Amino acid sequence: MSVNTFLWFESEAEQAARRYVELVPDSRIVDIARHPDGSAFIVTIDLDGQAITLMNGGPGHSLTDAVSIQLVVDTQEEVDRLWDALTEGGEPGNCGWLTDRFGLSWQVVPAGLPELMMGDDPVKSAAAGAALRTMSKLDIKVLRDAYDNA
Repeated sequence: MSVNTFLWFESEAEQAARRYVELVPDSRIVDIARHPDGSAFIVTIDLDGQAITLMNGGPGHSLTDAVSIQLVVDTQEEVDRLWDALTEGGEPGNCGWLTDRFGLSWQVVPAGLPELMMGDDPVKSAAAGAALRTMSKLDIKVLRDAYDNA
């Protein structure tokens, strides 16, 4: 058995796939099934070890923020790079969420966030959570300071 995320795009699955593998290290396009006219129908990618299939299925099934891809990164530089690239032509959201130009929702999250949000001290975790709710793009230093200074 295998588990694979499957996403329905109206018509830009190949463009989205190429953008995603360009942005996420250790990613690649695995396969593209094409229609007789040469346009992409199904695009399979490996996004840093996560199997994702993108399909050009036509209109009628828009992507929503009910499904997102979470990118957990180690540094503020990676948060900034991915946030800036994915919001280009897209839309920033709250608490580290954004929607890219293809309509897919993402979360760009620092690796240390769970430790801050679920730490041993509920007062400190609440302070980090309060700081997080004021942000669009996450700022590791501000989150850490909120936790440490509570």
